[in-house]
Amino acid sequence: MGTDIHPDGTSVPSAHARPDGRPDVEARRRRTFAVISHPDAGKSTLTEALALHAEVISAAGAVHGKGGRKGVTSDWMDMERERGISVTSAVLQFSYRDHVINLLDTPGHGDFSEDTYRVLAAVDAAVMLLDAARGLEPQTLKLFDVCRARGVPVLTFVNKWDRPGRDPLELVDEVEQRIGLRPMPITWPVGIAGDFHGLVERADGSMRRFTRAAHGASKAAEEILDPDRAAAEEGVDWERATEELELLGEIGADFDPEPFHAGTATPVMFGAALSNIGVARLLDALVDLAPPPTPRPSATGDRRPIDSPFSGLVFKVQASMDKSHRDRVAFVRICSGRFERGMVLTHDATGRPFATKYAQAMFGRDRSTIEEAYPGDIVGLVNATALRPGDTLWAEKPVTFPTIPSFAPEHFSVARVADASKTKQFRKGIEQLDSEGVIQVLSSDLRGDQAPVLAAVGPLQFEVVSARLSDEFSAPIKLERLDYTLARRTDAAGAEKLRGSVGIEVLTRRTDGELLALFPHKWRLQAVVQNQPGLTLEPLIAEGNVT
Repeated sequence: MGTDIHPDGTSVPSAHARPDGRPDVEARRRRTFAVISHPDAGKSTLTEALALHAEVISAAGAVHGKGGRKGVTSDWMDMERERGISVTSAVLQFSYRDHVINLLDTPGHGDFSEDTYRVLAAVDAAVMLLDAARGLEPQTLKLFDVCRARGVPVLTFVNKWDRPGRDPLELVDEVEQRIGLRPMPITWPVGIAGDFHGLVERADGSMRRFTRAAHGASKAAEEILDPDRAAAEEGVDWERATEELELLGEIGADFDPEPFHAGTATPVMFGAALSNIGVARLLDALVDLAPPPTPRPSATGDRRPIDSPFSGLVFKVQASMDKSHRDRVAFVRICSGRFERGMVLTHDATGRPFATKYAQAMFGRDRSTIEEAYPGDIVGLVNATALRPGDTLWAEKPVTFPTIPSFAPEHFSVARVADASKTKQFRKGIEQLDSEGVIQVLSSDLRGDQAPVLAAVGPLQFEVVSARLSDEFSAPIKLERLDYTLARRTDAAGAEKLRGSVGIEVLTRRTDGELLALFPHKWRLQAVVQNQPGLTLEPLIAEGNVT
């Protein structure tokens, strides 16, 4: 048995596994999900509130540390705490109601979509967080497309109902009209957005009325009212809520698990994460309604049974989470079988053995050693220098899970070390960030290793690279922006024809050796395609139309 991290910082015996646990039985106790949203919808705040209600932290933080509160647990990087944004995903694993929760907080900013995309390859469900005033926003739509492509069921949580916002019927209608998910509200607000009285539980008609704690750092006290008392005390607000619920009943918006698990319908809940209102109900819904781990398809289309020998997918690599050790952690989603610390696995990409002496459960930056884990769990393997995102690990019976495609970069800069005496540290840092997938690193014979080209989905990635090279490797850099906006995959023949073309550059992607042709804009690309129709120029494909 391993250990968990108690709210007071001490280690306690783990409830994550039982003696002689069977993978299929233990998998039914797992819930592995991500929270996705547009920036500023309250994603990290919700993540923190969920941990608070599971009683694995003693006080919730705030994204900007307002009111004397600390920063959120999942935002552990200095840059995240300073700027109040999530720039990397984080894993919070904890026990709740005899279940093991693997909660993955994702970057909200669109510039870090690639990290979120990797996370969605490792989960069984997602919570789609909507701002009560803004509803569905561009980044939310993109991430939902990825969920749809991967068949990930989505539960919708309408956040910030304690602030002015839109009509609840309008919001649920928008979900159905814009993304084609049939809404199935489980709770419903009493009082308009900004004048929030409580929540109606559709299953029994009762109302939960909340009293907020100061700054939302602790749980909101709640009182349960039966329908008669709610009608007497809430008056016109209760009447409006019940009328809206009757309308929902007439259009068949009752909960049905089959379309939810099939990805064609979404349970809808309302609340306010910052005030910790409706969060406990959301956590219960995830345990009761979200699917447990199921057999995962391999690259050949076959599904790996849960009780097969161990297999796992590496979906994230992160270095320097512990500044005192400067180690590197590979995050592995267990797909089948029982994991035991110390077992020797096969690294599918190389065919070489991989030892698992240092295996840990993750809680933001904090860690605890585990002895065993089961399908659905996220395990951190320390000092896993050979592993990269998208790799498969297996025992006994070979399997290869689908790789995680890279996004098409749209921003390019040449990186040079600011101090020539730090060249060695610079090269080491670039290799590290490339292997983590923080940024795509391209190289060419013309520029050499002294000046790699960094390719990013969004410009904030360059800021992360600059900050990490400076902080972790003592190698500040200078960036020179390049006037390219498109990348296309080509081959050796295409590269030969394109070299020397005005406004086009051919580079090698360091990670996999692929050749990429960079273009300044789509018109230049169109001209090349028209003039040389036989040329190989393939888009970099990612699921869900997110490139």
